[in-house]
Amino acid sequence: MPPRNNPTARQGRLGAELRKLREAAGVMSRDVAAFLGTSQAQISHIESGKNGISEGRLRKLAEFYACDDAQLIDALVEMASDRDKGWWEEYRDVLPPKALDIAELEHHASYVRTFQAVHVPGLLQTEDRIRAASVFVEPDLPESRRENHVSFRMQRQRALDSGMPFDAIIHEAALRMRVGGPKVTRAQLEHLLRASERDSVTIRVIPFAADGFAGAGYPMQYVGGPVPRLDTVQTDTGLGALFMYTDAQLHRYRGRLERTEGAALTQDASLDLIRHIAQEL
Repeated sequence: MPPRNNPTARQGRLGAELRKLREAAGVMSRDVAAFLGTSQAQISHIESGKNGISEGRLRKLAEFYACDDAQLIDALVEMASDRDKGWWEEYRDVLPPKALDIAELEHHASYVRTFQAVHVPGLLQTEDRIRAASVFVEPDLPESRRENHVSFRMQRQRALDSGMPFDAIIHEAALRMRVGGPKVTRAQLEHLLRASERDSVTIRVIPFAADGFAGAGYPMQYVGGPVPRLDTVQTDTGLGALFMYTDAQLHRYRGRLERTEGAALTQDASLDLIRHIAQEL
């Protein structure tokens, strides 16, 4: 099969992990090509996510690299074998590829921990808030494209229906911003209160009065993989989503998230604050 022109983030991650295994073993790509009886270009395509790899070949490579982490190998095999089209594929030619990558990442997540300073987390936003934000940011967007954006954002929330643990830290600033006006904001706050009733959802708030908190500039979504090595940090940039997963990046963002969580109120106190803000509207 010809190489993929635009591999997804998940396909690229599989290739990156295989490259890390090879480099940790001190093996050159030409030696891998000889071992598998293929070309060096083919190995390069596999490691860049442009080509897939069969379960048999992946397990042979793991043995060749002397990788004895059975859980990691099984997780990589699952990634390599997952060829089902997710619901997000219906938006493939409608929305930016990185938006679809976020939906796929959330779909496969073992858990999600998120911190937002000026936005309500995407998986907890109401339809009216999503639409109001879209109108403000892109007022000239054709209505059909806007509705595609709104419906896609709402469908992303399917990830919560599986019972996936979702821990959200939200700064008070995000709760007080009247995106769409008082009515939309009140409905959004009430939605957060209802969402918190799910056993799998935890919502905590960092109040303006929190002492020592200086992390408002580091919003993030920390997505747990099937094994810790396959965790991913996702952040938003002006050019779209950014995915980070080197050991150093995961360590740095875990530390930031833990310090951020340390500044938040308890869940009960957080829900009380959300109720208080809603009552003020």
